[in-house]
This record gives sequence, C-alpha cells and structure tokens, in this order.
Amino acid sequence: MTNRIDRSRALWNRQDANLESDETLAQLLDRGEMTVWRELYRLARTDVQLRRRIERIVLNVPLTMPHLWLAALASLGEPVDWNAPIPDYFQSTTL
Repeated sequence: MTNRIDRSRALWNRQDANLESDETLAQLLDRGEMTVWRELYRLARTDVQLRRRIERIVLNVPLTMPHLWLAALASLGEPVDWNAPIPDYFQSTTL
C-alpha cells in the first residue's frame, strides 16, 4: 500500500489500509483526501478488478460524490450507465 493511502484520515478506525476490503475501499471513496483519490485513480488505471469494485460500491453504497467516481471510471475507458440508480447519500444519513 502507498503511504498516502496508509495515512488517510478516512481510515481513522482501521489498523491498516487493506484495499482488498470493500468496506475500507468505500471509506476511502467517501471520506478520502484528494491525494488518496488520486492514488486510487492511479491504481485503478492498471487494475481492472479495482475498477469493477469501485463501480459496484458506487452503485450500491451511499457516497457523497458518486458521480465523481463514475466520471473517473469513464475516463479510464469503463462503460458507465449514467442513468443507473445511485443510492442517495442524504436520505441515508441524519444530515
């Protein structure tokens, strides 16, 4: 794992940054810093499995900026269904 991801404030409740965990990846997608997002994008360029997992999380887990991740996937050449239903973050929180 890279230092940027390991030191992310998004993982305040984790011992390590295990990107194999969907829960950890979802935390990084939702609460990560810009440097972490850039690193995830860099990793996703060459990792098809990571791109698939990001898509699955975006379409199933309420995130603050799901369209950002869909746009990132599209820029990496992934087909994106812009009309796919996305969980509403604000309906699932107490904000």
